[in-house]
Amino acid sequence: MSTLRTLQSTGNPAGPLTQHIRALGPWFHNVRLPDGSQTAPDHPLGDFPACKWNALAPLLPQDMNGMEVLDIGCNAGFYSIELARRGARVMAVDHDPHYLAQAEWLVRQFGLSRRIALERADVYDLAGMRRQFDVVLFLGVMYHLRHPLLGLELAASVCRDTLVVQSLCMPGPAPGTPLPDPGYQGLPQLTGEGWPRMAFVEGELAGDPSNWWVPNPAALDAMIRSTGFAIAGCPETDSRVCKRTAEADAATSRLHKMLAALRSRPAQGHGIQSTVQ
Repeated sequence: MSTLRTLQSTGNPAGPLTQHIRALGPWFHNVRLPDGSQTAPDHPLGDFPACKWNALAPLLPQDMNGMEVLDIGCNAGFYSIELARRGARVMAVDHDPHYLAQAEWLVRQFGLSRRIALERADVYDLAGMRRQFDVVLFLGVMYHLRHPLLGLELAASVCRDTLVVQSLCMPGPAPGTPLPDPGYQGLPQLTGEGWPRMAFVEGELAGDPSNWWVPNPAALDAMIRSTGFAIAGCPETDSRVCKRTAEADAATSRLHKMLAALRSRPAQGHGIQSTVQ
């Protein structure tokens, strides 16, 4: 989960570990520790992200022994911990050292250090990775990216089976299938109900300058389909559980070709030679 300073809790953590929790604050994840302590009991969004997890949990395997999970933008590690408790081995990454410090401490509290590996990285660091994961979590990240489709493609490229995506979304329906080509004469249809759209955020949204794009549900679905994944479940209007299809191989191949072409460009940016004097 990406940095959301405006929604963090700096309030009154409850329980015997209060001093440690306060020292590591502020918190975006409210985590209930084994001793009953909570990291953010006064969270502005309520019992977050447990409220999101309760909708998602039934759609994931109860027994995840032998499965490998990648948690992109893990924040304090709530989801990583839940999946590790189901038996998965988890690689949890976040670009923010503040959240990684929280996650490292929580992992120790749950005794899961052998199941959860933490690393400072972001989704763009997946470029060129050939390792595959059974489950990839891409939760609360996409709308914080200047290049959201690239980020989604990178997440999908390292997923061999189940991709879980959550994004801030505008209101609107999701048709469920691609809409027909309207042609140039039908361009007004692009403003109609159910057409995939994204709003660009110039400046800040909810006081957060890291919010860049907000898709509608139709756009979220369309972008996922473009990576070769099929939507298998919708735990909430802003969340999708997706399964890899045969089309994902072609999508990943296109992504790798694009990345290879970018890497091969001259470092000084002189890839285009002008003959005009």
